[in-house]
Amino acid sequence: MKIRDVYTCPLELTHDMIKGKWKPIILWRLRLGPTSLSKLERDIDGITQKMLLEHLKELTELGFVAKHVYEGYPLRVEYYLTKPQGEKILSALKIMQEIGIDYMLEHGMKDILIEKGLIEAHPQKSK
Repeated sequence: MKIRDVYTCPLELTHDMIKGKWKPIILWRLRLGPTSLSKLERDIDGITQKMLLEHLKELTELGFVAKHVYEGYPLRVEYYLTKPQGEKILSALKIMQEIGIDYMLEHGMKDILIEKGLIEAHPQKSK
């Protein structure tokens, strides 16, 4: 991803840095702690390894994500959010998550939220 020379405001810049289908999801998953490429690929439904690697490279270049390469064989690499920038973006993503949950609840998608473990199912109280 190329950073332009001119932006109308800092929000436009930040939007460009994390825009796309997968970058926010990758960052949100990394809130759980350092993880391997294969675990990220398993945890993010629908992402290809090529796309994951491309976005991790961009997020690393932009300072949101870093990686630790362990010595030895087999090769082991873990990706994690940087401090403070990677962890700071989580505040914005948390708000976006909450807006998505509210929308889904208002539009009859509660079952999906329960299935994903994002909200608890509350059984009806019997009289």
